[in-house]
Amino acid sequence: MAPEMNDGETHPGRRPAPPAAADAAAETEPAAAPAPQPGPGADAGAEEPGVDAGVEALPVPEADADAKPDAGTPPAPGAEGPDEADEADGPDGPDEADEADGEDPDAKTPSLPGSHAGPGTTPAPDAPGVDPRVAAVRRVGAAGRRWRAVQLGACAALLAVAMTAGAVAVGALRDGGGRAVATSAAVSPGLLAGGNLDAGVTSLQAHLRTQPRDFGSWATLGLAYVEQARTQGDPSRYPQARKAFDTSLALRADNDQALAGLAALAAARHDFRGALADADRALEQNPYNERALCSRVDALVELGRYDEASEAAGTADARRPGIPVFTRYAYVHELRGDVTTARRVLTQALDAATGPGDIAYVATQLGQLAWNQGDYPAALAHYARALAADDGYLPALEGRARAQAASGRREDAVKGLEAVVARYPLPGPLVALGELYEARGAAGDAARARDQYALVDAWTALARANGVDVDLDTALAAADHGDRAAALRAARAEWARRHTVHTADALAWALHVDGRDTEALGYARQATATGYRNAGFLYHLGMIERATGHTADARAHLTSALELNPGFSPLGARTARSALTALTAPPAQTAPRTTEGGR
Repeated sequence: MAPEMNDGETHPGRRPAPPAAADAAAETEPAAAPAPQPGPGADAGAEEPGVDAGVEALPVPEADADAKPDAGTPPAPGAEGPDEADEADGPDGPDEADEADGEDPDAKTPSLPGSHAGPGTTPAPDAPGVDPRVAAVRRVGAAGRRWRAVQLGACAALLAVAMTAGAVAVGALRDGGGRAVATSAAVSPGLLAGGNLDAGVTSLQAHLRTQPRDFGSWATLGLAYVEQARTQGDPSRYPQARKAFDTSLALRADNDQALAGLAALAAARHDFRGALADADRALEQNPYNERALCSRVDALVELGRYDEASEAAGTADARRPGIPVFTRYAYVHELRGDVTTARRVLTQALDAATGPGDIAYVATQLGQLAWNQGDYPAALAHYARALAADDGYLPALEGRARAQAASGRREDAVKGLEAVVARYPLPGPLVALGELYEARGAAGDAARARDQYALVDAWTALARANGVDVDLDTALAAADHGDRAAALRAARAEWARRHTVHTADALAWALHVDGRDTEALGYARQATATGYRNAGFLYHLGMIERATGHTADARAHLTSALELNPGFSPLGARTARSALTALTAPPAQTAPRTTEGGR
């Protein structure tokens, strides 16, 4: 799936991007006939924000004498001063054993990304000088994640045992030869699926303390931080991921694992041109690198190069068939309006899924596809299957709440989204919850809705501070619930970078709410030109056509939106019905609107 469908973006039609398999050692050399790889959930784990795992610092690893020089590779962590983006102490407070290892505090040792790094650590959320909006997001997320610490402790212990056994099995428990090694296969991707992300990083940190030259595990750790940032709404993990990848490349400049990780990081930050370049670099080293193949598809999709994306998806399917590739292949077809093929491919992927992470991911994608087509019973059934495999899978919890709201179960939906944002305050569920409050209209709901929209602003501030392009998030949220001028500026900036159906829709809607409907019409039509069946897009187009006097077209597209997915948005669907009623009233009662904004 496209990266712009992750990171908590606010458009309800977007879906989270599946992580590719993270068995790094398996991708070190190209295979003549690679077997299908495990799908999402196969990512290496990531630590709970602030978890130190008893690792204060690692010796600076010397580069492999056989590694190819890479002038473009930044120095390893520790060679460039403290990491200003290192995470603050986690929800359980500071690690009291930070200096317990007895290492020379003045030695030039790199801080393990994600561990406490002394003076270079980001201040705690309530410390003086911290942006109050950023502090708000961190407090909400930390409070919601605290309950998971006990559950993850047991997983961490089991994973540590598994890692040690795996390292012994491949004869790489110690790096006695002074050379860079790769033992990341010791971390089984299957053990990291289904909620073990945080426990996995704890184990990776412990492993890297004894094996600091394991370039594969450094790459895996970087991928884990990318996934943690994406799923937990903590963009401060992105600089830490970059440091882990840089360390991996300092040890082995041509290793495709780290290059593919850089592609994933660039995509997560919405730098899709950079993602494409890094994916191509990785594929030069290993044409069968699954993550690089998937990131290449993602980048081409998000740059609006759909024909090339379709070709890239076919190439990926031929080289590394598996769930991460299948889901991207399905999405390319969905973008072209071929829902039948998308559903068939996802169904086949679900039939082939065995691990709980894969089942949860693919079932959620089928649920999202069903929801987009207005089939709420099917969507709820798919989400139920996803949650049976992983009862804490965030996209399934969010999707179920949206389907409940569309089915008329508003209170269940509110409770579900409240639980989601209490754990991970991402823009998508925050906006959805705010709109449900507005639609319900109970005492205090208006203030509750404003609180959700304010947290969206806080998240975008935090993301921007950590190198994420959030113009699309800003445009979508601000157009309906914020500063319309800011929404238009952001939408124009995003359109200047890439031309996709999503950026065309965002720019059209930002122009509409700013009263520039004539200019908006062309972009709204471009957003629907591929055949992508999205009720939100059809609603936007119909409202813009209504504003520009294209009454028949407006009536047709508003009708199509409500027939396709009558519950696509609590507020948007209500506005669409009102507009359609006005359009079907006698001409004398119809007042054309030329400058009015609206949802």
